[in-house]
Amino acid sequence: MANQEMYDYLSTITPDYTATTLNINPQGTVVEKLEKNQSIHDFDDGSDRVINLDDDCIFMVNIGWPTGISKSNAGIIFDFYADTAKANAKARSFYWAHPEDGHTYVVKFRSELLRNWAAGKSYAGYLEIPTITLKVLGRKADS
Repeated sequence: MANQEMYDYLSTITPDYTATTLNINPQGTVVEKLEKNQSIHDFDDGSDRVINLDDDCIFMVNIGWPTGISKSNAGIIFDFYADTAKANAKARSFYWAHPEDGHTYVVKFRSELLRNWAAGKSYAGYLEIPTITLKVLGRKADS
């Protein structure tokens, strides 16, 4: 079987904000989480029943910079999150370039944004952004 990616299960859509793509490679791993909208009922006899509420895949991605990110890149992420014309925190969608699979996705923030100052560490002057969760809504059309 060929390698499957999120891209293979998502539709092409246009985000709310299209002027810029968030394209900052994270440190460490990119964690992709796949869910389905299902309800599971467990019974006393050990059996269960799964009710499919929707057949679409729900993808969440966790990325972060736990050991330091430059102030300028941290500022770009902060601006995406805070600017009402861009992501406006969790309200608006935007393009995000996946650093490993080479595709661009339409995403929304699904977590708060934490920035830790790295004072007194070997990378002082940088910031830490432990983890950002993005909900993947769709994919960008190939150009």
